Amino acid sequence: MTKYFSEQKNFFGNTNPKALIEKYGSPLYVYNETILRKSCVDVAHLINYEKFNADYSIKANSNLHLLKIAHEEGLHADAMSPGEIYVLLNAGFKPEEILYVCNNVSEDEMKYAVEKGVCTSIDSISQLKQFGRVNPGGKVAVRFNPGVGAGHHEKVVTAGKKTKFGVNLDLVKEIKDIANEYKLKIVGINQHIGSLFMEADPYIQGVKSILSVAEQFEELEFVDFGGGLGIPYHKQENQSRLDIKELGKKLTEIVHEWMSRYGRNIRVRIEPGRYVVAESSILLGTVHAIKKNYGIKYIGTDLGFNVLARPVMYDSHHDIEVYRSGEIVDGEREPVTVVGNICESGDIIARERLLPLIKEKDILGVMDAGAYGYSMSSNYNNRLRPAEVLIRQDGSDMLIRRRDTFEDIVRNFEV
Repeated sequence: MTKYFSEQKNFFGNTNPKALIEKYGSPLYVYNETILRKSCVDVAHLINYEKFNADYSIKANSNLHLLKIAHEEGLHADAMSPGEIYVLLNAGFKPEEILYVCNNVSEDEMKYAVEKGVCTSIDSISQLKQFGRVNPGGKVAVRFNPGVGAGHHEKVVTAGKKTKFGVNLDLVKEIKDIANEYKLKIVGINQHIGSLFMEADPYIQGVKSILSVAEQFEELEFVDFGGGLGIPYHKQENQSRLDIKELGKKLTEIVHEWMSRYGRNIRVRIEPGRYVVAESSILLGTVHAIKKNYGIKYIGTDLGFNVLARPVMYDSHHDIEVYRSGEIVDGEREPVTVVGNICESGDIIARERLLPLIKEKDILGVMDAGAYGYSMSSNYNNRLRPAEVLIRQDGSDMLIRRRDTFEDIVRNFEV
């Protein structure tokens, strides 16, 4: 019998999928604290350099309880909006532990970050001018586009010649001229080439590129290499992991060599979002219908793309486990298409996937759902967003976000 991920990791602790669904409802996001803390430690100590910080990108998952765990394990954070800054501060992050990496934002958003004491990174000439008007004489960082992109889908490639992000490398002089005009001090340089790379080479290439830009600024306090560290979504096919230790070794060598040339040791940051939380969650849902349409067998579930948007948005793969009476189902397999309950033809979790024979009322576990799962969920079709539950290190389960109610759907209407 195949040794499944949830069994290998004792993911559900002292309970099981059936008991969790009965207690908290279906669908349900379940997180494992032990796995989360291990991932935090991996990135917190990635580079052997005294002034190194891993800035968790909370857009991947902004649950307050999970953020507190990340902070306890020594992570700093980057935010994409005032709302994310607000949540991070509530989770215990200090303003100096947050980098606001904004994109096409208003003066009010910039003012919010300035007033909270959070360093802002801008990614266009016009936004730098706007920051100068908002905070003349202030400190600011600049996000550059190194011309190199990487990622599992074109929608998550955030550098290169066909993306909206970052300042072109040939605009350094103009950046400096605007900084002088508004008496701004450029204290940081950052980049982000994309998401979900499983080989180190594209990332290393991007790091070298951004360091060559950093050499053109004399008063930097930090350089941010960006993120995109991937996790193996195809575990059931024995997909290899990113060799994070080897990546850390290469980055350590690059950092120490570059600092000796730069003349002083400045802070180094990275932005691991997905890597921190993806593997810490299994999304549970229930099978409510099974049918064949023109030769295709459909497994109908309550896991619509309002609950998990990645497959419909990025054609993303998630391994699936099948549970019955709290136990994993294995054995004979057949090709099935797993779909949700949203009124859209694209509401597909897995297409023509070989899975064990499934029955109505079985529970499906969608693996590696911790990153861009709940954070991208919605009330589309006026469906309720699920609860989130944490399996603590002692194996007990704890509610960390309640399930939506119908009242939540109408809460903000004016009547």
